[in-house]
Amino acid sequence: MSRYALFLGCNIPARVKQYDLSARAVLEKLDVELVDDPQFNCCGYPMRNSDPEAYLLSAAKNLALAEKQGLDMLVLCQCCYGSLKKAAHVMKSDDAVTEAVRAHLADHGLSYEGQTRIKHLLSVLYHDVGLEKLKEKILRPYKNLHIAVHYGCHALRPSDITEFDDPVAPTLIDELVEITGAKSVDWPLKLECCGAPAMGINDDLSMNLARKKLNDGRQAGAQYLCTACPYCQIQFDTVQQMILAHDREMEALPAMVYPQILGLGMGIDGQKLGIGMNTLDITEVPSFLSKE
Repeated sequence: MSRYALFLGCNIPARVKQYDLSARAVLEKLDVELVDDPQFNCCGYPMRNSDPEAYLLSAAKNLALAEKQGLDMLVLCQCCYGSLKKAAHVMKSDDAVTEAVRAHLADHGLSYEGQTRIKHLLSVLYHDVGLEKLKEKILRPYKNLHIAVHYGCHALRPSDITEFDDPVAPTLIDELVEITGAKSVDWPLKLECCGAPAMGINDDLSMNLARKKLNDGRQAGAQYLCTACPYCQIQFDTVQQMILAHDREMEALPAMVYPQILGLGMGIDGQKLGIGMNTLDITEVPSFLSKE
């Protein structure tokens, strides 16, 4: 059995609980043990550009706590993933900021030597569990289900730090979707930003970016959209509902987090996957599953 320190971050427990539920349900079926550490704090992302030392200290504390347990980190949020990967990269240097951070960690009985690896949920599923084992766990493959996969920004770039997939022509999420029997559609705006970073600053811009992507995915033949980040899921779920309320001619493209798609194919009950917790209705997804 594989063991990882689970890093949930701040957003998922508060706003996208179905991501947490579905990830745990799927990983339990795959004999992956998750260790929750109540001392984990914010990944530091909100402070990355305003206070580099505070950002690095916040991120490095999480890395040090996981390292103290001798565990790699399994991260669900792409923003947290990118933030922690960046911190691990920076902590390899010996400049004044990293030295100050190491001193702060030492004051709390912690140290970070770079032993802990940071892995996104999808990387664990793809590389550590493996596609063949996942295929074996699919009890009811999907039939005639077309999915538009959304990669997001922070897992792909900067690619030399995140090491997630090819930033120009990624295939990891497409392959993970297609082992369930669903078809990953080809759509022109697949790698474009979801618009979430602009929400609260320029809502019109944020919604326009999301609207263009949603319309593009629908025109490509997708019935649903697949995400693997809470910010992207909120944008394509909660914010999409706001867009639909103002644009009566727009056709919805409901979004799901990947472990919800995978979990249904594995025969996990929809309630355990938080199917009813999405803002836009996705309760028709099980109808695409093949007969038992």
